[in-house]
Amino acid sequence: MTQLRLVSTLAVMALLSFAGCDKKADAPTPKGKPVTGTTPGPAPTPPTPAGAKLRIAVIPKGTTHDFWKGVERGAKKAGEELDVEIVWKGPALENDRAQQIQLVQQFVTDKVSAIVLAPLDDTALLGPVKQATAGGIPVAIVDSGLKGEAGTDYIGYYGTDNRAAGKVGGEALAKLIGKEGKAVVLRYNAGSASTVMREEGGIEGLKAGGAVIVSDNQEGGVTPESAKTKALQMMDTIKGAAGIYTVNESTTLGMLLALRQAGLAGKIKFVGFDASAPLVEALRKGEIDALVVQNPERMGEVGVRQVVKKLKGEATEKQVDTGAVLVTKENMDTPEVKGLLPGT
Repeated sequence: MTQLRLVSTLAVMALLSFAGCDKKADAPTPKGKPVTGTTPGPAPTPPTPAGAKLRIAVIPKGTTHDFWKGVERGAKKAGEELDVEIVWKGPALENDRAQQIQLVQQFVTDKVSAIVLAPLDDTALLGPVKQATAGGIPVAIVDSGLKGEAGTDYIGYYGTDNRAAGKVGGEALAKLIGKEGKAVVLRYNAGSASTVMREEGGIEGLKAGGAVIVSDNQEGGVTPESAKTKALQMMDTIKGAAGIYTVNESTTLGMLLALRQAGLAGKIKFVGFDASAPLVEALRKGEIDALVVQNPERMGEVGVRQVVKKLKGEATEKQVDTGAVLVTKENMDTPEVKGLLPGT
C-alpha cells in the first residue's frame, strides 16, 4: 500500500511539472521586449560589401524642371560607364529644404557608397553633408554652392561659375537696351547659392553696361506659376522698362507666360537663364532675345566621376567649371550650341 501511494505521488508531481513547463512557454512576452530572434521595424540597408557594385545617391534640388532631367542623364551615363548603381531621388519642389535634408540623412543611414548633391539651401544642407562625410560617405556638390570647405566638408563643387555666367547675361541685356536703358531683374528664391550668384553677376553686368536697374528686389519663387504671378504683379514696372533679366528655368518661363498674357512678349528685350523646350521655342520666335545655357548633363557626369575617384583613392578636383553659353537666335543651330538645347 505504501509503495502504491509513493508511485501515485511521483506520477502527479511529474504531470504538474510538465504542465508548469507548458504554461511558462505560452506566457505572453513582456511589454516592450521583442520575442528573441525578431527585430522591430525595417532594418537599414547594410553597407556595400567589398567587391559589390558601388551605390551612388544623386539628390537634385527638385525633379520637375528639365534642367534636373539633364543632370539625371549625365549621372546615369557616368554610372553605366563606371559600372556603378545610380539612385536618383529628390524633392518635387525646389523649396522643400526639410525633405532634401531628410533624403541626405536617409542615404547616410542606408550607407550608400557616396552622394552627389545639388543643395537647395547653402546653409541648411551643410550639417547633413558634414554628417555624411564624417560617416565615411564622400559628397560631391553640383549646380549650387554650399557653405563649408571643399576638400574637408565635401570633396568639391562641380557646376557653372554662376557669378560669371550671370554677368554674361547682364552684359547681354545691357547691350540690347543701351546705356540708360531701364532694366528689371526677377530673382528666384532666398538661400539658393547658384541663383544668388547669377543675380549678383547679372546686376554687375547690367551696371557695367550702363543700364539703369528699376527693380531687383522681387522673387519669382520655385515654380513657373509663382514666377508668372509675381511678374503680373510687377507689370506696371515692367511696362516702363526696356529689358528683363531672369535667373533660372522657372523664373524665365514664368516671366514669358506673364508677358504673353500682357501682350508684351517680343516687345521688351528679355534675357533669361536655362533651356527647356518652351524656352527654346520662344527664343526661336523672338519672344526671348538670349538664354544663358548651362550644361546640366556634364554636372551630373562630373559629380559621379569625382565621388567614384574618391572611393577608389584617386585624386579629385575641388572645383570644375562645367561651362555656360549665351545662346541667341543667331547661334542656336550651330553644332557647339545645339547639343545643349532640348527639342533641337
